[in-house]
Amino acid sequence: MAARAQPLLGADERRAPRALVEHALTLIGRIHRGSPEAADAAQAELGRWRALSPANADAAATAHRIWNAVDDGALRGQLPMPPSAAQERRARRRTIGLLGVAGLAALAGAGGRWYWQQPVYEAMPSTGQAQTLAHALPDGSTLDLAANTALRVLLYRDRRTVHLARGEARFAVARDAERPFTVSTDWGRVRVLGTVFTVSVREGRMRLAVAEGRVAVWGAGQDEAAAPSTVLQAGEAIEADARGLGPRTSVDVGEVADWRQGWLVFRNTRLPEAVARWNDYLRQPLQLADDPALRELRVTGSYRLRDPQAFVGALPVMLPVRTQRLADGGTRIVGHAAGTARRP
Repeated sequence: MAARAQPLLGADERRAPRALVEHALTLIGRIHRGSPEAADAAQAELGRWRALSPANADAAATAHRIWNAVDDGALRGQLPMPPSAAQERRARRRTIGLLGVAGLAALAGAGGRWYWQQPVYEAMPSTGQAQTLAHALPDGSTLDLAANTALRVLLYRDRRTVHLARGEARFAVARDAERPFTVSTDWGRVRVLGTVFTVSVREGRMRLAVAEGRVAVWGAGQDEAAAPSTVLQAGEAIEADARGLGPRTSVDVGEVADWRQGWLVFRNTRLPEAVARWNDYLRQPLQLADDPALRELRVTGSYRLRDPQAFVGALPVMLPVRTQRLADGGTRIVGHAAGTARRP
């Protein structure tokens, strides 16, 4: 399914760093409301500073937009302005006159709160049965969605966020030290600056596997300001559910996002999760008997996506289960005797 993407602002506004914008706002405030001497000095300083780098020029352009937004009502929720344009201008002049040059930082702060809370890009890519999707972000990051996956992307000026509602996605994150990249689920969240990793949501748990770089992990409900629960390196994985984070485990980096190469790889994977992964790609899903013992069994092996029968045929060899061919052509997995699995 095609993603709904919406770039909300121009490229210069997306890339202008916060500190530069706030510096430009201070100079613009002095130009408009300072004494003649202060205004002239600020005008000269802004011109000199803007010419130092393209980043400064972008920040100055963005700061002008914020300043103008105070007058056109976009910040009415942040500032005590009356509704009419004339009253707004008079109130703005009175407010700034009372604040003086020293108080301009507070005015910029009110605009800044509005400014940094506005996303500059939004998308909701998703996939259906047996579909995959590659989705490029304007920051240079790429997302690869496995089948039956849905997520929401919001890029802000100072952070990048993704919420994974279901399925699995691979994230190749472009490095941006001023905008950390966070992926959240109902069972935890991870944060990086630039790396490659996958996050999946299945069977009531989140799984994270890191292919490159380092990834910080927080459990569900943990304060964002708190230190992460753990930090994973390349070749490590972790699971989380309603009870919290599990132990770190090792993973072959070549097997991260294995479905992109047409494989499903299982390493001590719970049988229900393995079946759920297969069912994302099968027109006729596998059925797993409702048996607590079956849920405790684990699967190891590598299988081509185009050959699900190889997986089905291997199950009775690996595990104390048998498969039943159904009248509609489907397959049901049950325990050996009376539908009950025997633990190895």
